Amino acid sequence: MEFLDIPLFDDDFYKMIFRFTINMFFLTIIIRFLYYNSSRRKDYLFTYYMISIIVFFLCFTLKKYELDIGMALGLFAIFGIIRYRTDPIPIKEMTYLFVVIGVSVINSLANKKMSYAEIVVGNVIIAGSLAILERIWILKQEVTKQIIYENIENIKPENEKHLKTDLEQRTGLEINRILINDIDFLKDTALITIYYYNKK
Repeated sequence: MEFLDIPLFDDDFYKMIFRFTINMFFLTIIIRFLYYNSSRRKDYLFTYYMISIIVFFLCFTLKKYELDIGMALGLFAIFGIIRYRTDPIPIKEMTYLFVVIGVSVINSLANKKMSYAEIVVGNVIIAGSLAILERIWILKQEVTKQIIYENIENIKPENEKHLKTDLEQRTGLEINRILINDIDFLKDTALITIYYYNKK
């Protein structure tokens, strides 16, 4: 049956649902259980899920037009260079963005030359590699936090040690480095970014 020269249903619907289920299963492992448990950053959960879902359906839809590998890599590159103008993505978050896009592209564009076993094993290897790096090797993650600081005298270069000591006493964190972003002389405050390791 057709409506306005477009089929109401075809067999690719089952293929799409099955592949989307595989895609979401492994993305949930990567995003929710690996990334979120190590970073605790909820702001990127929405971004990663929505970008991966859009990439999956975009690639699956365009696959109907029998795109060649060059077009697929072009789509991958376009989404892979996404940056936020107001808040550049840290390197780890950019890596996870690359991973979720790659997983979605693999799951949506795999053709008859690639079995479902190969697709699943590929996903398992990617998720397993992340799990090893995050859980077994327990890589230290440098976390940032922005603070409005009122003791403006301590932001002078000669008072760097006093600034670090004061911030550590107030926050209870062992600070690695400090970046002074902005100074407001009218309010006698400074916007400071502190960098510390997440010990959990």
